[in-house]
Amino acid sequence: MPQSYNQTSKCKRCISSNAYASTGRSIYNFDFDWLFSRYGLQADGTRLEEPVAAESILFDDRNWKQLDLPYDWAIEGPFRPDLEGFTGKLPWRGIGWYRKHFKVEKKDEGKRLYLDFDGAMAHAEVWLNGKKVGGHPYGYTSFRVDLTPAVVYGGENVVAVRLNTEDMGSRWYPGAGIYRHVRLVKTSQVHVDHWGVFVTTPQISDKEAKAVISVKLRNHLPDPVKGHYAVSVYELDAEDGVGAEVAKCKSLSLNLPADGTLEDSVTVTVSEPRRWSLEQTNRYLARVVVFDGKKQVDTYEVPFGFRTIRFTHDNGFLLNGKRVQIQGTCNHHDLGALGTAVNKVALERQLKILKSFGCNALRTSHNIPAPELLDLADKMGFLVMDEAFDCWKKGKQPGDYGSLFEEWHVKDLEALVCRDRNHPSVILWSTGNEVPEQYTPELGIARYLTDVVHRFDKTRPVTFGASYPSKSAMNGTELQVDVHGMNYAAGVYGGPHFYGEFLNKEGHEHLSGFSSESSSTMSSRGEYFPRKFHVSSYGLNEPGWGGLPDQEFAALDRYPAICGEFVWTGFDYLGEPTPFNSDKTVLLNHAAALSKEELKKQEEELKKIEENRPTSRSSYFGIVDLAGFPKDRYYLYQSRWMPDYPMVHILPHWNFENKKGENIPVFVYSSGDEVELFLNGKSLGKKQKQAFEYRFRWNEVPYEPGELKAVAYKDGKVWAEASVKTTGAPVKLKLTPDKKILKSDGEDLIFVRVSVLDADGNEVPTAEPLIKATLDGPGKIVATDNGDPTCLIPFPETTRPAFNGLYLAIVKANRGAKGELHFSVESDGLGTAEMVFQIEKGKIRQYQYIP
Repeated sequence: MPQSYNQTSKCKRCISSNAYASTGRSIYNFDFDWLFSRYGLQADGTRLEEPVAAESILFDDRNWKQLDLPYDWAIEGPFRPDLEGFTGKLPWRGIGWYRKHFKVEKKDEGKRLYLDFDGAMAHAEVWLNGKKVGGHPYGYTSFRVDLTPAVVYGGENVVAVRLNTEDMGSRWYPGAGIYRHVRLVKTSQVHVDHWGVFVTTPQISDKEAKAVISVKLRNHLPDPVKGHYAVSVYELDAEDGVGAEVAKCKSLSLNLPADGTLEDSVTVTVSEPRRWSLEQTNRYLARVVVFDGKKQVDTYEVPFGFRTIRFTHDNGFLLNGKRVQIQGTCNHHDLGALGTAVNKVALERQLKILKSFGCNALRTSHNIPAPELLDLADKMGFLVMDEAFDCWKKGKQPGDYGSLFEEWHVKDLEALVCRDRNHPSVILWSTGNEVPEQYTPELGIARYLTDVVHRFDKTRPVTFGASYPSKSAMNGTELQVDVHGMNYAAGVYGGPHFYGEFLNKEGHEHLSGFSSESSSTMSSRGEYFPRKFHVSSYGLNEPGWGGLPDQEFAALDRYPAICGEFVWTGFDYLGEPTPFNSDKTVLLNHAAALSKEELKKQEEELKKIEENRPTSRSSYFGIVDLAGFPKDRYYLYQSRWMPDYPMVHILPHWNFENKKGENIPVFVYSSGDEVELFLNGKSLGKKQKQAFEYRFRWNEVPYEPGELKAVAYKDGKVWAEASVKTTGAPVKLKLTPDKKILKSDGEDLIFVRVSVLDADGNEVPTAEPLIKATLDGPGKIVATDNGDPTCLIPFPETTRPAFNGLYLAIVKANRGAKGELHFSVESDGLGTAEMVFQIEKGKIRQYQYIP
């Protein structure tokens, strides 16, 4: 077991080891050196029967694959055309066994040992030394198992985990395996319970703020314990460094019952508090120290922030008393070519890309997120709609959460809320998405679930994402939540003036609303006259239930009291490749509100799609493609969400050799109020942005090679300029990494953008040469991608074509490595491009603040 870190109360210390420890509590990284074997359904469609007693300490696992967590056993593929497109054509169904051998020192006898899983997909069962110690069926829930009754002290122990996704239902790619982090936690017999500290901030002013710190303590001893605890509050910097102490209280006496729990709270005052906001992400740390008699037995730390939130009927959402428009995106949990195996560096890259076009809010659709996402949201300044489920009692397909709801919904909601309720970024709890029960308000399930959530947190409102709002937002279900989330209210399931109807309905005088899901516009990056199984990047295609960004923008402009929107989606994701998706579960989101004739028509359309068997494996909804490359819609949202940022963007590219003399539509997106377009120096006229218009459009521009240039104006002055040129033939490759120094901490990644250039250094937007990447040195190319939703080359393959001029490689150093990595790409006729990455010794993942 690794050396633990001894916490002290010195100012500006930062936890920086494998584990952190105080008297009585240590937390260890448990991700490394697992053994894995897959049974049941195999990647190629065959079956391999499970062995007998794989949980036994005596089981022979010497031939199993050695790996580190997090691990998604399906992302390596291969893609299989015979599999369902709606879950990504990847072989995620199967049975996975994980085993890990570890020692527990004799001196630990008498302590409690726990294993904390941030998530395991799915139906997890956990054994220690052959004895069943726990598990959890819902793959998105964080859970703890108590190892203590089965631990061998002073000798070897074997933990075994069985996961089963064979009969699990999902409407998108869920991944498979222990795909989030695992920790080993050692405590004394008297300690703060799991997720046992909750900080609320009921009073905040510029002069002072009150923090109420609620504590749940657990006593595993057979006798009562007379103890006490003390609380102190510290400043916390962006790197989790603990600064000056700003508040504390005297020790409070406690009488803990035998083998039981006790809850208590204390209020402390912080002078001149620094509020958490999107621009200034100030945080604090609450430290709880527990004593059994005079002996210190536990220290528990949790970060929090001072901020106020309020959803209003007539002035939208208020953060710290100021109106903030929610400019959010929905996102599934996969990380593209990396699959669902959580990686904080990849998550941070995604959030940086989202922030770069003005996104300020995240909906964790439609499941409990990885805790790292919320840590990053706190630090980077995002608002979060934290969502639990895709369905309630009535499932959308066999084996989905509907099969677990009765037994597990309270436990799962408790885990979600208690784990995440100290994050200042979280502003909404969501109990579900497009649930059939929304059309039968008399059942009262929405109200019941709202009350369940409020058992664990009364400081935030509860909502869910309602489909067909013209029905479900007006039938009484909307009154069973605190704030109402409406999916596609500005489109066919509502209309351009539906928000006004919602706000003005009798009984809604104090109800606040927002778009929990908007647009669902489809596009393929760089496709303007799309090839088979692609969608035009002009951004004018939407599915039957969706709408265009322009419709939502106009509706929000007409009714500014609505709090904002969450666009479907920020990134393309694995699965749900609408419009090339024959999955009948698409219908079930709205089936309860459709007539028999409407259902029959949609079923016939799906049958036609299935007959053609599309190759698509990922969605077309993203503002950004699966590889992280912006689509044209990125700039449309940037022009809307960043009105003070000088920008102008032209589409399409100007490489249409086979369309000379034909009319080509040209769109310009700009934060300016007027744009003039030039073709080869000749003005094609100025256009002004009219009310409820969000694109500058020249629908008929006769194509001739050369240069298109746009000049944007604001208030009569030049605001921004941009141009696109007809390029020459591809002649070379260019490497653009997101950084050049790579840490050897087992988690750091470099994302290398590879582009194809002509002789003048212009990117060739139509080039699709076959590119091969290689790496020399102590590391590996983890995955490659190109953003093409129809590409079925497995992600670990290092040779694939560019898609519309771009290719992505993801590089990782070996854990503990030193030296440098030599990365290169080559393509026939384009030569080789090379780059050297320096390896910097990195500290292994730390686990402070995730008790």
